[in-house]
Amino acid sequence: MSEKAIKTYEAFWPFYLQEHSLPATRWVHFVGTTIAAINIVFAIVFLAPAYLLSALFSGYLFAWVSHFFIEKNRPATFTYPAWSFVSDWKMWALMIVGKLPAELAKHGITPRHEAAPKSA
Repeated sequence: MSEKAIKTYEAFWPFYLQEHSLPATRWVHFVGTTIAAINIVFAIVFLAPAYLLSALFSGYLFAWVSHFFIEKNRPATFTYPAWSFVSDWKMWALMIVGKLPAELAKHGITPRHEAAPKSA
């Protein structure tokens, strides 16, 4: 790995946001994390631990699909699993309360690439 390892969460968070620079990536993450949250609630309410497996599966499936097919990058969870897990929930919460745009602006995050416009 040619990049230097990130040593603190404070340094990781802007990196995480940049790795999720495209709105579509963030929304696919949001859907997967929401499904995971519902499964966690079901696991607690119904005392059914199998829902926890579904939570893990849905959370990571949606996230990885968004990275490979939308953002076209490697999921940060492969290198920083714990910080990525925490950051996914942080991004999800910020989206729910409408504060993610301000957080992106605070860290100067802009889409790294957008789909090229289709010609007529």
